[in-house]
Amino acid sequence: MELDLEGASLKAVLNRLRRAQGQISGVIRMIEEGRDCEDVVTQLAAASRALDRAGFAIIATGLEQCVIDIESGRKNGEDSQAMRARLEKLFLSLA
Repeated sequence: MELDLEGASLKAVLNRLRRAQGQISGVIRMIEEGRDCEDVVTQLAAASRALDRAGFAIIATGLEQCVIDIESGRKNGEDSQAMRARLEKLFLSLA
């Protein structure tokens, strides 16, 4: 399945990923500076949440596209069982 995010969906995902990138850079800097463990873990948790939200947004968009594909006649001849298995695998990879 190709990633086909458009408009606001794409912008929101990219913003989350950029935020996570900045937070991860912050975590690295905090560790290098010997900052307090609690502060480092708090920042790391924020980065993790940003990545999770971006992943779920991508999967949600993929699910929407799959529904559209099913309604318009499946692309690439993939049956519904194969599509479901692939989406389940993607979803569980974020769990």
